[in-house]
Amino acid sequence: MRVRVGINGFGTIGKRVADAVAKQPDMELVGVTKTHPSYEAQRAVTNGYPLFIAGDGARAEFERAGLPVAGMLSDLLGHVDVVVDAAPEKIGRQNASLYRDAKVRAIFQGGEKADVAEVSFSALANFEAARGKRTVRVVSCNTTGLARAAAVLEPRYGVEDWQATLVRRAADPPESGRGPINGILPNFHLPSHHGPDVRTIFPNLPIATTAVIVPTTLMHVHVNRVRLRRPPADAAELVEAFRRTPRFLVFREWERIDGTPQVMEFGRDRGLGHNDVMENVLWENGIAVNGPTVEFFQAIHQESIVVPESIDAIRAMFDLARDGPTSIAITDRALGLPVP
Repeated sequence: MRVRVGINGFGTIGKRVADAVAKQPDMELVGVTKTHPSYEAQRAVTNGYPLFIAGDGARAEFERAGLPVAGMLSDLLGHVDVVVDAAPEKIGRQNASLYRDAKVRAIFQGGEKADVAEVSFSALANFEAARGKRTVRVVSCNTTGLARAAAVLEPRYGVEDWQATLVRRAADPPESGRGPINGILPNFHLPSHHGPDVRTIFPNLPIATTAVIVPTTLMHVHVNRVRLRRPPADAAELVEAFRRTPRFLVFREWERIDGTPQVMEFGRDRGLGHNDVMENVLWENGIAVNGPTVEFFQAIHQESIVVPESIDAIRAMFDLARDGPTSIAITDRALGLPVP
């Protein structure tokens, strides 16, 4: 069975998910949407992706730009089994009734509230929870990073307390209207919303988060301090636990990856497309074990970390894989990610 997939919103996330769907052996990309002509709409056409019009967009506007369109969003919904909603934050909730009326399954992004869907999803943590569901929410980039780490720590070691500070990028690279450009902005909502969002996947996880926004566009960085019930013997054991887990990239000290600039340069050199680094990025020399307490940094590429999760969500919804590890391996091989 090949699942027919539509992407509503061909922006930062949507264009990456579209490329990922097109590479999967059990999925077919039926089309993507844009509201207005843009370089991204042009890229969709260049890639051979049928282009549909969403929202209040007008066909004449696309025709003036010389961009052929295959129809409106309603036409796309008539030809797909599932739609990945990659519209701007809060628009997904508005779109939910369209998908429901069209009797199409839907995947929403983490910018929407959890109650937009039947289940919040992270492939390493709760693949089975999405099996057969009609609506799934793939949690945000930061929550995905924390949930993946929790999927390593909680089953093996048991988490007693987790304190995480999120150093958040101010904007994505193309977002010229966001900031700050010279300052650090604390999030005065204490604790931040990220901990409760992780608990939509791990309901009993004792995690609390705080956040600051800094003037960079590259990646987020999480500073984690976790007290464990059954701690690892040493840092080397924890390093190997992360390294043996899919979607974790643990750099060795000799690789000279000092921070997010080198991580993104690594992504450019690796060449997966869009300079993406879809894994949680850790540093071997940035992981410490002191008795029951472990500390580690992880970097999160906000533009791409949720992409493989969206693919696995589709596979879970349509019962296309025996289990989570099987789906993750299929997804990652298709995307060119290493499979431990």
